[in-house]
Amino acid sequence: MNKLYPLSLLFVLTAMLAACGGGSSAKAPVAVSNFTLTPQATKTLRFTWDDVADETEYRLLENPDGMSGFTQVATIAADTTSYDHVVSLPARINAQYILESCNANGCNDSITVFVNSSIVDAIGYFKASNAGAGDYFGRALSLSADGNTLAVGAYREGSSAIGIGGDQADNFANSSGAVYVFTRDSSTVWAQQAYMKASNTDAHDLFGAALSLSADGNTLAVGAYSEDSNATGIGGDQSDAMASASGAVYVFIRSGATWTQQAYVKASNAEANDWFGSALSLSADGDTLAVGAYFEGSNATGVGGNQADNTARTSGAVYVFTRSGAVWTQQAYVKASNTEEKDWFGSALSLSADGNTLAVGAHLEDSNATGVDGSETNNAAGDSGAVYVFTRSGAVWTQQAYIKASNTEALDYFGYALSLSADGNTLAVGAYREGSNATGVAGNQRDSTASASGAVYVFTRDTGNIWIQQVYIKASNTGAYDYFGIALSLSADGNALAVGAYLEDSNATGIGGDQPNNSASSSGAVYMFTRDTGNTWIQQAYVKASNAEEGDFFGTALSLSGDGNALAVGAYEDSNATGIGGDQFNNSAGDSGAVYLY
Repeated sequence: MNKLYPLSLLFVLTAMLAACGGGSSAKAPVAVSNFTLTPQATKTLRFTWDDVADETEYRLLENPDGMSGFTQVATIAADTTSYDHVVSLPARINAQYILESCNANGCNDSITVFVNSSIVDAIGYFKASNAGAGDYFGRALSLSADGNTLAVGAYREGSSAIGIGGDQADNFANSSGAVYVFTRDSSTVWAQQAYMKASNTDAHDLFGAALSLSADGNTLAVGAYSEDSNATGIGGDQSDAMASASGAVYVFIRSGATWTQQAYVKASNAEANDWFGSALSLSADGDTLAVGAYFEGSNATGVGGNQADNTARTSGAVYVFTRSGAVWTQQAYVKASNTEEKDWFGSALSLSADGNTLAVGAHLEDSNATGVDGSETNNAAGDSGAVYVFTRSGAVWTQQAYIKASNTEALDYFGYALSLSADGNTLAVGAYREGSNATGVAGNQRDSTASASGAVYVFTRDTGNIWIQQVYIKASNTGAYDYFGIALSLSADGNALAVGAYLEDSNATGIGGDQPNNSASSSGAVYMFTRDTGNTWIQQAYVKASNAEEGDFFGTALSLSGDGNALAVGAYEDSNATGIGGDQFNNSAGDSGAVYLY
């Protein structure tokens, strides 16, 4: 006999079934179909899929290296069918992605999609708006800490324009130089914001040979080390070209999207052939500026010495300037503690974020000391190189450390490139002519059978202001004359390091390619290293241009964003493309130059 239940009881049973998943309204949405990944230029992975019913949101899951496991990286609104994910390309080798379709009753996973060789298509490719042969766009570059502003120098560009936004096509001032500023909007789109020239543009001034941006990208210092005026200090007469190649620095500021020149800066002892402006570094707030003049010739030592005694030719000097409001003044004149002729003190510079720590390279210094604070006086290792660390208390600068390589040898050029972390407690130093045949991290420093392969040394400072060498780094494919360490950049926390080797020879393209095929001589490479919480360094990625070719010198200049998630690389590349994302393969503008963004 069939039992009959009251209607009210049937409603209760139906509700209970629904709560337990027995009704259609209690189901998680079905998995999305046609989930695909398409790389987009300038570091973007675009995901697309077919919308499904009953979802309230989508969740993008990422396994960045194929081994670490999946974590959620984005929540995406319902009824959406695409999403752009901006990534650090060197950190996404073998990355995997899943898209979940979700509602209150659960989620369903899509198929897994993979990053592979197609990551080449996500590399940003930047050219000048007036790309010309021999302009060397990318010879110098600087990324803001937030990664949203990129300044690029083309020190051989030849227009006679003056100031901001002038006529780019008037090439009557050969090698006067130019700077191009690119910005990224709130999404993923990059565009050129400004074309900059000096306020006193002149042939062969090499404006743009050195660059430095403040953290927010709103202050930009530009060096023109071959500028000729005999002015001294701030805001002098730019028109009197009586001190050939004395050099100058130009400071620009941005308000909104508008750039203006704020200051014209010269050395306090400007003289012909001093090359003031050959190296630059700004503090994070843009209020402290260090300027190198590595051909300056006084025999002073330390801070505030006699600038007028020019008996130590090309010993080199550094000048520190500070800004209060909009007014710049020179704060210090800095020399090595062991000033000598032809040491080239000031050939490389780096300031900490607060501007209170300054590292200075003198890559032709000659002592045979090793490590930190050794003897400065025994010049038995010619051109071995040294780095000097200075600190500021109030407005007073003092030398804190004298640093040499752990395997000092003649002609290693230790200090040619260097970079400080934001807190000033991590220092990376390049010695691009060091010759050991070691590979990777902490190898044998003593087997010098790979001439000029190059090396990088990382030093750290403890709470007692003592510096020690933390690690000795070589390329994963060390080769003679690769010049590993010719360019360097550290992230703000000092845990990511990019190293250029612009004479490296492989024909690989993109990230993680084949390193042993040396059929593209001097195409160049960049190596990314990371440091974990245990202070262990590993190589993260091997980076090549998307159009690697012989003689491109990829890695001649580098800049990392503060978080280490954006890497800009310069190359003496040859295409005739203009702007962003153009044709990389028409090589009719030799050495026009390019910048690649990863």
